[in-house]
Amino acid sequence: MSKRLLAIVELGGYPNLIPLYQRLGYQVEWVTSQRKARSYIKKQLPDLIVAEYNYQTDFRDRSSNLETLGAILQRHPQVKLLVFYPPEHQEPFDRFRQRFPVWRAVAFPVTEEKVEAVLKEA
Repeated sequence: MSKRLLAIVELGGYPNLIPLYQRLGYQVEWVTSQRKARSYIKKQLPDLIVAEYNYQTDFRDRSSNLETLGAILQRHPQVKLLVFYPPEHQEPFDRFRQRFPVWRAVAFPVTEEKVEAVLKEA
């Protein structure tokens, strides 16, 4: 049985990695919002989630798009979270990682080679 990967592409700015995921043996589901991701996770728990860290200071009760997802994954420690993040947001991302489980992180610019190297560790 193939492994399930949920790709959450909200902003993009990197190559389409779906062919890479499939080549590495993942059954891929692709969504464009955290809301759609939460809906998918309720129905089916993936083995791996790939998401972007978007630091946002205008949220009243959180600092990024990933807090809700991080809280959900605390209840499912078997799900690995791979996060793409902008290096200029390293400090808030480090704070996020202290609170929530992040399996691996790749700094922008995200390339197929960087992601493949990380996924081969899985």
